[in-house]
Amino acid sequence: MGGDAAIRFRVGGFLLLAAHLLLVGWLTLRPLDVMWVTASNFTPFAGIRADLGLGALEAVRRIGQGLALLAPLGVLLPLTGGRLYASPWLSFARTVAAGALISLTVELLQTGVPGQVVDIDSLLLNTVGVALAHLAVVPAGRAGLRRRKERSAVATLLRDEPPQGATPTIPRVGIAP
Repeated sequence: MGGDAAIRFRVGGFLLLAAHLLLVGWLTLRPLDVMWVTASNFTPFAGIRADLGLGALEAVRRIGQGLALLAPLGVLLPLTGGRLYASPWLSFARTVAAGALISLTVELLQTGVPGQVVDIDSLLLNTVGVALAHLAVVPAGRAGLRRRKERSAVATLLRDEPPQGATPTIPRVGIAP
C-alpha cells in the first residue's frame, strides 16, 4: 500500500480494535448481580453439549454469541498490521493465536469478577469465531486492495508523459597535451 493509505488503514484499524476491546471488556468483565453462579467449566465441549440440550433456538443464540464476541479481531488484527502482501497462512496463524491469547486473558480476568465464571468453551468458540471472520474477509479484502493498487499503478503509468526518445550520449573527447 502507499504510505498515506497504509497509515490511514493502520490508525483506523487500531482505533476500531481499541473500541472493540473496550466493548468486550465491558461485556465480559463487569460484575453481575445474580442469585447463583454456575460452576466453572474446564471440560471442553461440555457447555456446548448443555446448550444443545436447551433446544435449537437457544443453542444457536448461545453458540452464536460465543462465536461473535471476538470475531471482529479476525479482521481488525490484520488491519492494524497493514500488510498487503502477507503470507495467507502466516497471517491466519498470527491472527488466530492472538485471538486465542486475548480470549484466554479475558477468561483469566473473569476469575476475579463477581458473577462471572471461567468457561473453556468460551475460549474455544471465541477462537473459532476469530478464525472464521479472518477466513471470510481478510484474503478477499487483501486481493481486492492489491488489484486496486495495481490498477492505480497502471493508470499512473498511462497518465505520465510519453518517453522523449533515446537518451542523448556525449562522445568521448580527447584531451590535447
